[in-house]
Amino acid sequence: MAEHAYTFENEEYKKTYRHTTSHILAQAVKRLYPEIKLAIGPAIEDGFYYDFDSPFSLTREHLDALEAEMRKICKEKIPLERFELPREEAIRLMEERDEPYKVELINDLPQDAVISFYRQGDFTDLCAGPHLDNTGRVKGNAIKLTSATGAYWRGDSNRKMLQRVYGTCFMKKEDLDAYLAQREEALKRDHNKLGRELEYFTTVDVVGQGLPILLPKGARVIQQLQRWVEDEEQKRGYLLTKTPLMAKREFYKISGHWDHYLDGMFILGDPYDETKECFALRPMTCPFQYQVYLNRQRSYRDLPMRLGETSTLFRNEDSGEMHGLIRVRQFTISEGHLVLRPDQLEEEFKGCLDLAKYMLGTLGLLEDCTFRFSQWDPANPDNKYEGTAEQWNTAQATMKQILDDLNVEYTIGIDEAAFYGPKLDIQCKNVFGKEDTIVTIQIDMLLAQRFGMYYIDENGEKKLPYIIHRTSMGCYERTLALLIEKYAGALPLWMSPNQVSILPITDRTLDYANSLKQRLENAGIRCEVDARNEKIGYKIREAQMQKTPYMLVVGDKEAEAGLVAVRRRGEGDIGTMSMDDFMARALREIAEKVRD
Repeated sequence: MAEHAYTFENEEYKKTYRHTTSHILAQAVKRLYPEIKLAIGPAIEDGFYYDFDSPFSLTREHLDALEAEMRKICKEKIPLERFELPREEAIRLMEERDEPYKVELINDLPQDAVISFYRQGDFTDLCAGPHLDNTGRVKGNAIKLTSATGAYWRGDSNRKMLQRVYGTCFMKKEDLDAYLAQREEALKRDHNKLGRELEYFTTVDVVGQGLPILLPKGARVIQQLQRWVEDEEQKRGYLLTKTPLMAKREFYKISGHWDHYLDGMFILGDPYDETKECFALRPMTCPFQYQVYLNRQRSYRDLPMRLGETSTLFRNEDSGEMHGLIRVRQFTISEGHLVLRPDQLEEEFKGCLDLAKYMLGTLGLLEDCTFRFSQWDPANPDNKYEGTAEQWNTAQATMKQILDDLNVEYTIGIDEAAFYGPKLDIQCKNVFGKEDTIVTIQIDMLLAQRFGMYYIDENGEKKLPYIIHRTSMGCYERTLALLIEKYAGALPLWMSPNQVSILPITDRTLDYANSLKQRLENAGIRCEVDARNEKIGYKIREAQMQKTPYMLVVGDKEAEAGLVAVRRRGEGDIGTMSMDDFMARALREIAEKVRD
């Protein structure tokens, strides 16, 4: 038997262990609150959950009681026994137990499906398994129920809202304690909490879910990032475009998005009434930027054409997917499209990857990223993917060769491709360990033909170009969220919304403080004067709470000598210096984009 067969180093065993713990939770629920109905309870990356239909809200007190009951069940060492039933008997069993969600699940199984259950004492659950052989295998003192939240039945917002109880478990209590300590630190860094406390963004119910409002500090950070991205892209040969936020139905039919992405779009008008104009807000920029290429006939000498745009996009995400700035319905992205000859594909792909790595590396996020080669699923071509199997095989083989040539270490994601081609997804983990895509680089050998995007080659013949769809830094809102979490709100000096706080000790030095502010602003340094009638200790603590990178304390001595007493975030007092010396120091850090 393998050395780690029964440890969490074996992913299958860990999943089985945590799945069994979800059944222990369900048994505890039925023991303490038999009126609650069972839905589903899988293992997940960092633990497990179970969905319940409860007539009352599950509070922390309920979870504590359930934890205690789960520990009892573990001590009882109840065997888990698998058995199968024909469909009619399976339905009857669940009807007798008054479990309507289980009945629905059984009815939705294929006719030839094996319908299996697991029995543990007086508790029986519909489940494909596998499970541990008895509840004593789970360490009761290493279980923690972490939260109870709402979740729509089967993820459908038109269905009933259930209560999802999340939990985690380990084989040793010390591993649980370490996980909970890490989670506590993650909660402190959670951008959805910290970003609101530091006034980077807010949300308003009457505005709508997934539509955050960037407050002045958040807007300023994104402005700095946007300027940086646009300037860097210009250095690398990108042409800036600005295209409409919406287009007619017919436009999206040409691109294929109407057929493949209609449910994810916001429609203005009746999408099915062909007698009236119908528009949609754009979920992407590619077909709009193609019109720049199509503005006149292109030659092979015009290629590659690199088009970049700071694009505001709209996607009709499910309400259950919304989370702070990570997943929203309106967002801004550093989008770009490169139109090129086939012989330019590898070099241009390399340029896109170099740009993305430079951006993420400078931000400090690259070290938290992994790479995924997202491919189509040959078993799921209908209504999702354009093109033939031969075209997809060619595109994916080409992309594999490029990735291997560039020594990119990647995992493969089946059925993660765009509908028109494979892509490299750069995945970044948030503080809770959940991965989200931050940058994509996609190879497209199909859409140019839909738009008639021909060029004239050196022999005077019409040829179709390849297209690379890419982002350089991705979605600005998502990037801001990841930066808040990465730095616990203490953003590096160059991107901080307020870079310097000037703190006069008394009103006598207020004029001097304002003159310093003028000098800093003239040099392009963002700063504020705290002119409140408060003690200097209070002002320093306030600036620290706001994560301000530098504080300049000015009293009578500093004003008379033309100096500043400098405090640096994380270091405290670093001494008194001339304003010229401080400005040289700050401007160097900004120019070099130094990270604390």
